Amino acid sequence: MTFYRSDEPHGLRRNPFNQLVVPRPIGWISTVDADGDVNLAPYSFFNAVAYVPPIVMYATTGPHGRGGEKDSVANIRATGEFVFNMTTWALRDAVNASCVAAPHGVDEFDVAGLTKAASTIVKPPRVAESPVHFECTLVQIVELPTPDATDPNTVVFGEVVGVHIDDDAIVDGLVDVRKLDPIARLGYDEYTRVTEVFAMTRPEWTR
Repeated sequence: MTFYRSDEPHGLRRNPFNQLVVPRPIGWISTVDADGDVNLAPYSFFNAVAYVPPIVMYATTGPHGRGGEKDSVANIRATGEFVFNMTTWALRDAVNASCVAAPHGVDEFDVAGLTKAASTIVKPPRVAESPVHFECTLVQIVELPTPDATDPNTVVFGEVVGVHIDDDAIVDGLVDVRKLDPIARLGYDEYTRVTEVFAMTRPEWTR
């Protein structure tokens, strides 16, 4: 089949676009507002985009029910800081619970039954139960085109200024992804789990 825009008729029961860009790391982002109120939410558009300095990005995109800017973006605009918390198989129910469209001011740590751990550099807390955290400071916020100004498409870039890794995930000086047991986002209501890895050596040009 072929279609040309995600908003054009495609004949399927649900839009296939985000079922085709898979798997996607989940950005479980914790922030605080100017008054210190905490927000935690998962975002399925997340990735690392640069090595030096290390930079990650996550994107918020509509429609998401309430319209307007997400609390996490508003908080980062106000404070310039956020934390990425890795989502894992063991935390899958908490991740899902934290994505509820709760009213502003509700602490999703409490909603999801999670424990706050103090960060070492930035103000937003870390999810204590998560095995990996990136403490981040804001680099840039980019507004993307949107057909509805009440549902903005916003990308947040942050420099990683602190990394925390559970010692149990480090084997012979390397991070063993299988011990982290991360989950990733597919499309629809589907997720996947990293349970198998394989290696390939990058070839060298010899001709």
